[in-house]
Amino acid sequence: MAAHAAAPTGRRISTNGWGFPVTAGVLYGLYAEVNARDGGALSWGQFWLGLISAVVLAVALYSLRRYGRALPREPRAAAWGALSGIAIGFLYSVTGASIYSSVLLGLIVAAVAGGAAYYLFYTHEDAQGRPAPY
Repeated sequence: MAAHAAAPTGRRISTNGWGFPVTAGVLYGLYAEVNARDGGALSWGQFWLGLISAVVLAVALYSLRRYGRALPREPRAAAWGALSGIAIGFLYSVTGASIYSSVLLGLIVAAVAGGAAYYLFYTHEDAQGRPAPY
């Protein structure tokens, strides 16, 4: 009768929390390392560059997915845009491109991703920021 009010006995482990950020971080770190070595042999510096890049992106993605709901839709969209722009600009700068082209590409990606995120949040939330009932 009161089974619905019973406290849960244990916490379920879900890959939804860390699954996507870790996968994206590993792929990002591998791509950064491959861009940095430019076809040569792997060095320890490139290994650490890839590892640190992977960890930073994974933590940023996890934090934004976990705590981003506390932000209103405009700052949340700007945060997603900034994260994607910084990530792509950094990857492009690792290839040896000029800083100006890296910044320009990062700004373009940030504007497009931020606009797309805002559109997604605006069309899938009500006026108070709650998910739409559909």
